[in-house]
This record gives sequence, structure tokens and C-alpha cells, in this order.
Amino acid sequence: MVEDTMVKEAEEKALPAEATEEQTPAAGEGSAEALKTELEQVRGERDQLLDRLARLQAEFENTRRREVKERQDVRDYAVQNAVGPFLGVMDNFQLALKSDGTLEQLKAGVELILKQMEEALKGLHVQPVETVGTQFDPRIHEALGSIETTESPDHQVLEEIRRGYKIREKLLRPALVRIAANKAVVSE
Repeated sequence: MVEDTMVKEAEEKALPAEATEEQTPAAGEGSAEALKTELEQVRGERDQLLDRLARLQAEFENTRRREVKERQDVRDYAVQNAVGPFLGVMDNFQLALKSDGTLEQLKAGVELILKQMEEALKGLHVQPVETVGTQFDPRIHEALGSIETTESPDHQVLEEIRRGYKIREKLLRPALVRIAANKAVVSE
């Protein structure tokens, strides 16, 4: 396609020279040689450009493949860093399941594992959403119900049903809570 365009351009340049060639035959022979030389030069340039294009396409494809591999390596590294702290937690759960201790010993062991899990999450900048005793915030809490009371301010979180978490300031999941419904405060 590029070759056809270049050949057409060379032919268009040759047309005025052919008209001149008819008028002066001696000058036409030199002009035809010049056109042949120019045509060979254009073909050489075309071949160089096609070669350059092929090299650039190959370089682009290699860069694309390298980028895909690097992206996968970054994902693998991130997963490795996220999963690593939890391997010890899993080991401790397996030990707890194999133990023959009393119910109280098992409970104490699970509490220690829970603390280890919380530390692993803290290392990943994951922290629990504050709930009990705070004002209900629909951006981080999800109310499952209300409890009528006159002892707490209206819309204060009274009970946490499921803990919510956020990573830095981004919410991972809202906390499921029950809130106070204080009719004395509402009616005032």
C-alpha cells in the first residue's frame, strides 16, 4: 500500500519530464536517467521505512508483553504481602482444632488467634469501624433496627451486630448496628 503510493508519486513526477522529453529528445535521456535514479532512491527510502515500521511494531509488541508481565508480577507481590500475615493465623487455627484442651482453653486460644488476626489486618492498614457509643453515620454504618430507650441520645449506636472495616479512609464494608430511638429527644 505504501509502496503503491510512492510509485504513483514517482510516476506523477515523471509525467512533466516525459512532456519535456518529447520537446527536447537529448534532454529527455538525461531526464529519464534522473527519474530512474530518483525512483530507485524512493524505493530505497520506502524499504528503510518499511523496515523501521516492522521494528517499531515488534518493539511495541515486546513492550506490551513486558507491561502485562510486570502488572501480573505486581498483583502477585500484592497478594503475597496480603496473604503472608494470615498464614500464621491459619497455622494457629489448625493447632487449636487438634488440641484436646478444655472448652476454656480453646476459648482462650481462639481469643489469641483473633488478636493475631487483628494485628495482621492492622499491618495492612485495615481498621474496624467505630460503632458502640458513636452517633449513627450512614456512610459507615448500616442500621438493622432500633431499640427504644430514654437513656441514650437518638440515633446513637447501641449494639454492633457485625463489625465493619475500612482500609485507611476507604470503607471495605459497613458495620451492621442497632441504634437508639429516643422518643423524648425526637419530640422536643
